[in-house]
Amino acid sequence: MKKLNRRQFLGSTAAIVAFTPSILIANRSAVAGDAARVDPNDPQAKALSYVHESPKADNLCTNCQLYQGAADAAWGLCAIFPGKQVAGGGWCSAWVKKAG
Repeated sequence: MKKLNRRQFLGSTAAIVAFTPSILIANRSAVAGDAARVDPNDPQAKALSYVHESPKADNLCTNCQLYQGAADAAWGLCAIFPGKQVAGGGWCSAWVKKAG
């Protein structure tokens, strides 16, 4: 095995650090497209009063801190429902206003 000198090691490490976010974002986008949608009749969804259409005009999944999709997306992943998509216009009782 070839030994790396400090310069090569730091260069390789910098490249890995630079490309990791783009790989993770691309992977998340691919996973989001394949993920199942939350069924409002699912026990967890019922416990959180999840609905596909928010009864509160300014409390939407897209402006929730837990929403992981794009702000203009119709569907996106949610931290509360791992591996499942929620409606961008949806709402549940775990809603927390997005910072900023």
